[in-house]
Amino acid sequence: MRLDGKTAVVTGAASGIGRAVAEVMAAAGAHVVLGDLNEEGGAATVAEIRGRGQGADFFRLDVTDLASVADFAGKAYAARSHVDIVVNVAGWGKIQPFVENTPDFWRKVVDINLMGPVMVSRAFLDKMIEKGAGKIVTVASDAGRVGSLGETVYSGAKGGAIAFSKSLARETARYNINVNCVCPGPTDTPLLAAVPEKHREAFIRATPMRRLGKPSEVADAVLFFASDRASFVTGQVLSVCGGLVLAG
Repeated sequence: MRLDGKTAVVTGAASGIGRAVAEVMAAAGAHVVLGDLNEEGGAATVAEIRGRGQGADFFRLDVTDLASVADFAGKAYAARSHVDIVVNVAGWGKIQPFVENTPDFWRKVVDINLMGPVMVSRAFLDKMIEKGAGKIVTVASDAGRVGSLGETVYSGAKGGAIAFSKSLARETARYNINVNCVCPGPTDTPLLAAVPEKHREAFIRATPMRRLGKPSEVADAVLFFASDRASFVTGQVLSVCGGLVLAG
């Protein structure tokens, strides 16, 4: 699956799944434009990609701030003139009983995991429509498909991102724009590393393949949706979860 000549925007690209997506897409021939709040991590990822002779740029991005999203999109177009692929990876959450959540926590979870993909997708959509082509892939979560203990608002936000993607796919199909979702199960990322060990062990026990997912395995699913191999695929949800979610 090659992406030669394409420009791919990847949010949340300083670490974890976002970094893996950026690396996989660069290896497939795309020039990647990375966005993240973590400027140090973003710069390190760009340096590593460029060190392999591949193309990459990094610009600071706060997906919860409309002005930051607009500034990022402007810089992406100034650097590359065209954006063919947008991958919404930036996400955040933590395991906590719903009754212990604060309103500020709710807002942060929803702003990052739902409104982030909404605002970033919108920022690049007009030029995709003008061109009559484009790929938008959102990394949601299986929590948004079946729910997750201790992640109630997170599950709701990710479920919203899935529904948003399906509806956007219907609206943009006439413009030859494909919109799809990848839903990871428990994956070995810095975010999961912050989870108590007992929860990590419970995730592994509940997964039929008896291990955590790798960021690169999620990235491979994103690459499929971003490639021409998925030219007639839109509005779909692909779980990468080692069998944890077999229905729903």
